[in-house]
Amino acid sequence: MNNDVSPEQQKKRERNAFIFLTVFLAPILSCVIVGALGFSIWISQMFFGPPTF
Repeated sequence: MNNDVSPEQQKKRERNAFIFLTVFLAPILSCVIVGALGFSIWISQMFFGPPTF
Protein backbone atom coordinates (compact mmCIF):
# COMPACT_ATOMS: atom_id res chain seq x y z
CA MET A 1 0.00 0.00 0.00
CA ASN A 2 0.91 3.63 -0.15
CA ASN A 3 2.90 4.70 2.93
CA ASP A 4 1.87 8.37 2.86
CA VAL A 5 -1.79 7.57 3.64
CA SER A 6 -2.94 8.34 7.15
CA PRO A 7 -4.74 5.66 9.18
CA GLU A 8 -7.96 7.66 9.01
CA GLN A 9 -7.83 7.75 5.22
CA GLN A 10 -7.04 4.04 5.12
CA LYS A 11 -10.06 3.25 7.33
CA LYS A 12 -12.27 5.40 5.13
CA ARG A 13 -11.07 3.60 1.99
CA GLU A 14 -11.66 0.21 3.60
CA ARG A 15 -15.15 1.22 4.75
CA ASN A 16 -16.04 2.51 1.28
CA ALA A 17 -14.72 -0.67 -0.33
CA PHE A 18 -16.75 -2.81 2.09
CA ILE A 19 -19.93 -0.82 1.40
CA PHE A 20 -19.37 -1.07 -2.35
CA LEU A 21 -18.83 -4.83 -2.15
CA THR A 22 -21.82 -5.57 0.08
CA VAL A 23 -24.35 -3.09 -1.32
CA PHE A 24 -23.55 -3.16 -5.03
CA LEU A 25 -21.22 -5.92 -6.16
CA ALA A 26 -22.59 -8.93 -4.25
CA PRO A 27 -26.26 -8.42 -5.28
CA ILE A 28 -25.33 -7.71 -8.89
CA LEU A 29 -23.09 -10.78 -9.10
CA SER A 30 -25.72 -13.01 -7.50
CA CYS A 31 -28.36 -11.85 -10.00
CA VAL A 32 -25.98 -12.42 -12.90
CA ILE A 33 -25.05 -15.91 -11.71
CA VAL A 34 -28.66 -16.99 -11.12
CA GLY A 35 -29.71 -15.48 -14.45
CA ALA A 36 -26.90 -17.24 -16.30
CA LEU A 37 -27.83 -20.56 -14.72
CA GLY A 38 -31.49 -20.12 -15.66
CA PHE A 39 -30.58 -19.08 -19.18
CA SER A 40 -28.28 -22.06 -19.64
CA ILE A 41 -30.99 -24.45 -18.43
CA TRP A 42 -33.53 -22.82 -20.75
CA ILE A 43 -31.18 -23.12 -23.75
CA SER A 44 -30.32 -26.74 -22.91
CA GLN A 45 -34.03 -27.59 -22.83
CA MET A 46 -34.37 -26.23 -26.36
CA PHE A 47 -31.85 -28.82 -27.55
CA PHE A 48 -32.52 -31.78 -25.25
CA GLY A 49 -36.21 -31.29 -24.45
CA PRO A 50 -37.88 -30.80 -21.11
CA PRO A 51 -37.04 -33.10 -18.22
CA THR A 52 -39.13 -36.26 -18.16
CA PHE A 53 -39.84 -38.71 -15.38
